[in-house]
Amino acid sequence: MIYADNAATTKMSKTAIEAMLPYMEEFYGNPSSLYEFGQKAKEALESARARVAACLGAEPREITFTSGGSEADNQAIITMAHAGAKKGKKHIISTAFEHHAVLHTLEKLKKEGFEVTLLDVHSNGLITAQQVADAIREDTALVTIMFANNEIGTIQPIAEIGAVCREKKVPFHTDAVQAAGHLHIDVKAMNIDMLSLSAHKFHGPKGVGVLYAKKGILLESLINGGGQERGKRAGTENIPGIMGLAAALEEACGNIDHHAETLTPLRDKLIAGLKKIPYSELNGDASQRLPSNVNFCFEGIEGESLLLLLDDKGICASSGSACTSGSLDPSHVLLSIGRPHEVAHGSLRLSLGDDMTEETIDEIIAAVTDVVTYLRGISPFWRDLVTGKRQHVFAE
Repeated sequence: MIYADNAATTKMSKTAIEAMLPYMEEFYGNPSSLYEFGQKAKEALESARARVAACLGAEPREITFTSGGSEADNQAIITMAHAGAKKGKKHIISTAFEHHAVLHTLEKLKKEGFEVTLLDVHSNGLITAQQVADAIREDTALVTIMFANNEIGTIQPIAEIGAVCREKKVPFHTDAVQAAGHLHIDVKAMNIDMLSLSAHKFHGPKGVGVLYAKKGILLESLINGGGQERGKRAGTENIPGIMGLAAALEEACGNIDHHAETLTPLRDKLIAGLKKIPYSELNGDASQRLPSNVNFCFEGIEGESLLLLLDDKGICASSGSACTSGSLDPSHVLLSIGRPHEVAHGSLRLSLGDDMTEETIDEIIAAVTDVVTYLRGISPFWRDLVTGKRQHVFAE
């Protein structure tokens, strides 16, 4: 099997597993307990908080552990929206190709009377800091823009956007679920006020994430109950998961440069190979993208069939976000960069891992080429394109 869906989730590292085991087998006390057995778990919790903070250039008290990126996104956006509303600010800026954890939260806030501006994304999958500057108003409560896109992998100019927001005195949140552990992040240097991440995207466990909130931001609790996480998130902390997250993030951040040096040439080799398939195009900028991400559209095919036939060949891939992989609708990300519906349905996302080799890439190129050729051969839609009844979207 070739696993090429690391943007959906990653295999847990041995480092993360080994970090978790003692807190499932030996030090399993409740960190809220006053006796020594519980306090050992509390010490581990605070140690993990400090280690995560160090990876992000933050302070330990600015780190809140959550169930994952979606919860962190929700808490960040709702906190700043409601804080802004108290000052008469009910305008939020985001982009049209955010993860649904952001977009659905914004839809909820619109029902509460907030106005949302979704910035247009350029055809290369990027926005500019100037777009953000032009959209900021006196009543803007928050700017929330993802660090790296979960489908097409494009990396936004986060430091420049952060500088604009700091100059305009507008809070800035970034969904860094795809970026954390893969790109260098310094929340202070980049003027990031709030940041979300999820452990399972960098070889940590599922079900645990982080919300960084700059000192002075009073988080609004989404989960009410006990006073855990300094009153910011009720519920007994998932100590094994948190220890796995901290270990995985430290390991990933220490390997960022090696990861990029290894995967970028393989990514580019894969892009070059898939470009040889007629009437296909890369989605997103060719270089301003994650080292692991390749996303293509192929005319005349349907993405679900492509994935199932690749699975038969032993290749795990996706057609977009793992959270919407069961949907028959075309990707909102691809529509946002101008891909028409009929082409957006035929998309393929390949996200590479550190176990990839040149031979693996050759296998993927050959398999995708074979499957696309087969599907086009049985497609009435492709027959219409070949005979001229329909016009091609892409150049040959």
